[in-house]
Amino acid sequence: MDHPDPVRRTSEIEELTNLHVIHPISAWLTQRFARLGVAPNAVSLGGMLAGIMAGVAYHRDHDPRCAVAGFVLMVVWHVMDGADGQLARLTGKQSHTGKILDGICDYVTFIAVYTGLALALARDHGGWVWPVILLAGFCHAVQSAAYERQRQDYFRGWGRGGSPLARSVARSGQRAGDLLFGLYNRIEAMTAGGDSRLDRRLSAMMAAHPDHVDAIRQHYRQAAAPLLRRWSILSANYRTIGIFLCVFLGVPMAYFYFEIIGLTLVLLLLLARQRACDRAILAELDSMACPSDAYRGELSLVADTVS
Repeated sequence: MDHPDPVRRTSEIEELTNLHVIHPISAWLTQRFARLGVAPNAVSLGGMLAGIMAGVAYHRDHDPRCAVAGFVLMVVWHVMDGADGQLARLTGKQSHTGKILDGICDYVTFIAVYTGLALALARDHGGWVWPVILLAGFCHAVQSAAYERQRQDYFRGWGRGGSPLARSVARSGQRAGDLLFGLYNRIEAMTAGGDSRLDRRLSAMMAAHPDHVDAIRQHYRQAAAPLLRRWSILSANYRTIGIFLCVFLGVPMAYFYFEIIGLTLVLLLLLARQRACDRAILAELDSMACPSDAYRGELSLVADTVS
């Protein structure tokens, strides 16, 4: 008998390729991995191997068949990247070390692909392409960290372990993995642009109204989800598609220019909108801080919707 459906990412903030393609395949594989006793970290490493092979395929950038092979291998990496987290949640083997390994595997995949393309482009155009691609890689790291932090912060609305609010409640020992996890989160926080007062305000409100915790969280999710869906333009999925299209069409350098200029402008716009969104949510929460009858009525209305 199959295990129950593993805990997946919340659909209201998921971009379309994950929601309808990648994660359903990952869920199917997760059941098989669980029955075979495969460790989540082994799934992460298997996905990374596919990503490295994608870099080798993209090195032959003049052959459209290799571009297709590189794309397929990157899709395999995406599927495995979704399966490792689902498997960890299904089997209760979540860990800070596993999250760090997952992040490392993601970066190794793109380093392999960028390096494969850089070697091919340097061969054809000269060494000047290296600084451009290194700058693109730096922009990629900043953009990805900001997107991931926004995703993790959203889970404050579900009371799950990814958010700073939940981490402050359930802090583990100072093992090496925990220390690295803390450093990883601080790096993410440097690029997030969010308002830390939201965590404090949500904590205070849930402490003051313990009977309405679910309603408060849903109220936050309804306000935060629409903008977070727009953040998905910075997800790895669209980079995978962009790389394939540029290589297949014979203009791989176009992807790196778009990474540096186009996606950086998108990041700055999203950060500005995120700050405005956070301020609006914070102002609304502040207006609700007084436990008035009207406020209780609004929470009760949302609570009835939740139930």
